[in-house]
Amino acid sequence: MNQNPAGVAVPGTAGHPIRVLIADDQALVRNGFKLLLSSYPYLDVVGEASNGLEAVEQARQLMPDVLLMDIRMPVLDGIEATKQLLSDPVTSQCKVLILTTFDLDEYVYDALAAGASGFMLKDNDPDELVDAIRVVARGEALLAPSVTRRLIERFVRPSGSVTGHQATNAPAAAPSRVSPEVASLTDREREVLIAVAKGLSNQGIADKLVISPATAKTHVGNIMAKLNAHDRAQLVIAAYENGLVRPGEQD
Repeated sequence: MNQNPAGVAVPGTAGHPIRVLIADDQALVRNGFKLLLSSYPYLDVVGEASNGLEAVEQARQLMPDVLLMDIRMPVLDGIEATKQLLSDPVTSQCKVLILTTFDLDEYVYDALAAGASGFMLKDNDPDELVDAIRVVARGEALLAPSVTRRLIERFVRPSGSVTGHQATNAPAAAPSRVSPEVASLTDREREVLIAVAKGLSNQGIADKLVISPATAKTHVGNIMAKLNAHDRAQLVIAAYENGLVRPGEQD
């Protein structure tokens, strides 16, 4: 069995298929995704849920690697379900991949802020969806920089203000104060955070700041710990909300 450097089996490698849970309120959609994903030998659909509450309950029982989460579901929506999953130590390692109809759906912003690892359009090609599942299963955020930045710039609000579907679409003002967590960052960590917000990979950060990729990765990990961020998507949001990067700012 393939393993990572820590000796832990990597989902999606030989002998360790990626365990997937599908949450969508439409039975036809769930069945379609199940049939599709089941045709890939390195994916294992372990369960289905018709609402957010079922998704949370099944995730606790089945411990999937990746949860395909619809947003607009009855009983408990996908945003609240994501918050519950990722705040619970039992299920916090589950990766949530949001499925949405529109790439600038304001609810996607809230899901990313809640800790979702990325989002995919429901009409994406099957291979693109499967690739996305593999990416988030490896612990990486699925961030298409252009779409993610447009999404965040449209719905971002200064620290302390409402965001996403609870906010208006008026341009964001500069935050009156930086959060204590962001204030605790070193100057170098702020530089790295800004680079992450602009869509740079660890290699891109290393090239820009003239440091090694390993050092860039270490900085990103330290920043995530200080900001209590689940993944890079939350780092991008924090940078915008704290005024480190402004909507419309060029690289």
